[in-house]
Amino acid sequence: MFPIYKKELQSFFFTPFAYTLAGLFLLLFTYTIVNKIADVTGHFIYFSFTDVFYNAIIYFIFLIPILTMRTFADERKFGTEVLLMSSPVSVLKIVLAKFFANITVFTFMLAGTLIYPIITEANGSVVYSQLICAYIGFFLWGTMFICLGMLISSFTENSIIAAIIGELIMFCFLFLDDFANTGFISEYPKLQSVLMAFAAQPRFAYFSQGFIRLSDIVFFLSAILVLLSWNYISIEKKRWNRG
Repeated sequence: MFPIYKKELQSFFFTPFAYTLAGLFLLLFTYTIVNKIADVTGHFIYFSFTDVFYNAIIYFIFLIPILTMRTFADERKFGTEVLLMSSPVSVLKIVLAKFFANITVFTFMLAGTLIYPIITEANGSVVYSQLICAYIGFFLWGTMFICLGMLISSFTENSIIAAIIGELIMFCFLFLDDFANTGFISEYPKLQSVLMAFAAQPRFAYFSQGFIRLSDIVFFLSAILVLLSWNYISIEKKRWNRG
């Protein structure tokens, strides 16, 4: 498992890929903070990092499919999937190795944002309880969509197609609660309740407000486990098909 994890990390960090992606994320995060500060009126600057993270998910949704699009698609495109499938490593370890590699890059991107709470604390004060909740929620939210992006990447050998499809599906999930609250869907309460049960954004909203609910943690962890299981099934099916 570790050799695959190491190979994946090398493909990220021995090229400009991870650094470019982290730079873009930090740029968008900075843009969000600057906008928040620009909206402040009066002699004192006050803004909430939880609001920043809540707004940042809109920008970050563009970057997750770029991070995950090569996970399995490039293996098929460059013919290395045959070597991977014929290796003595189990499919579960292959999926987990790629998952942890993507999570490592995600954590690297997220770590860059720590500079802003440090600067804020040096010049003012930070509500750490809210900040920790925001980081936990953002990490769980990002991890769930990374699993989804990996799953989509396992269906095609074209990484660009994987990114485009991932983008569309992730945006659908992002605005699922808005769709559920439309007038048409509101006429069908049972359908509305089902859609709201799968909506991730309202659950992330609680984290962004500085609250941690057990139900929200269970939702994200369950979604991560289900999506990883589907990743395993998808790759296991390809291994069986290759005989």
